[in-house]
Amino acid sequence: MTPALTPIISAADLATLLGPASPPADRPVLLDVRWELGGPPGEPAYAAGHLPGAVYVDLDRELAAPPGPAGRHPLPDPEAFGAAMRRAGVRRDRPVVAYDGGHGWAAARAWWLLRWAGHERVRVLDGGLAAWHGELRTATPTPPEGDFVPRPGALPVLDAEGAAALARRGVLLDARAGERYRGEVEPIDPVGGHIPGAVSAPTTENLGPGGLLRPVEALAGRFAAIGVSPGTEVGVYCGSGVSASHEILALAATGIDAALYAGSWSEWTATPGRPVATGEQPG
Repeated sequence: MTPALTPIISAADLATLLGPASPPADRPVLLDVRWELGGPPGEPAYAAGHLPGAVYVDLDRELAAPPGPAGRHPLPDPEAFGAAMRRAGVRRDRPVVAYDGGHGWAAARAWWLLRWAGHERVRVLDGGLAAWHGELRTATPTPPEGDFVPRPGALPVLDAEGAAALARRGVLLDARAGERYRGEVEPIDPVGGHIPGAVSAPTTENLGPGGLLRPVEALAGRFAAIGVSPGTEVGVYCGSGVSASHEILALAATGIDAALYAGSWSEWTATPGRPVATGEQPG
């Protein structure tokens, strides 16, 4: 990924794009994707205050298919995803900026899906709503219908077998918290541990003060220390494909492409008999 297509945008740069001097073609469509794992719904927070013109997008309903054997957040049906994005005003010729409450996981899920579906001008607000110091609105906008039609395949995706194979020939990163990787705790899925061969790389370690993405040089150093550098074949998984999207965003910021194991640990453990490793080592 070239620097011109950096996957993040600062609050200051976004404010400029939303200002009166910005050409209409450069004004991004704003997606509010506030969501917390096991937390309250994001829509009431959106109603209490959101960026001017932002449309709320529900991660569970619009950025994922219903949970099941394919995981807690399977990839959405492309037609249903396209309809949700058009409702939000997404157009193929206009940039998109997604934001959430601050840690970036949900916004990165929207970023990844749109990039996977063929939209080339998508970014995440660095630091989320917490970094925004401009005005907020409470009125719900009704943007003109967008024209974006998904064409899946622009970003690589792994299934369970592909993830296992990549762990043997490349680097498969586990973006969950270290204690879940080690199998010490598992608050959500039926089995603790990790995919054999996967390397622990909690996505929270990609963030610095204020929930901002760490500088590119720091990120590159972090990934190099765990065996990832330009040219490495990389895959990422997490619990259900949400926080892994943020890891892929951080990798993209350093110029490294990575595949998403969309079903992630929730799919891996849904099939009895799949191997599980525990402890600090990949296994």
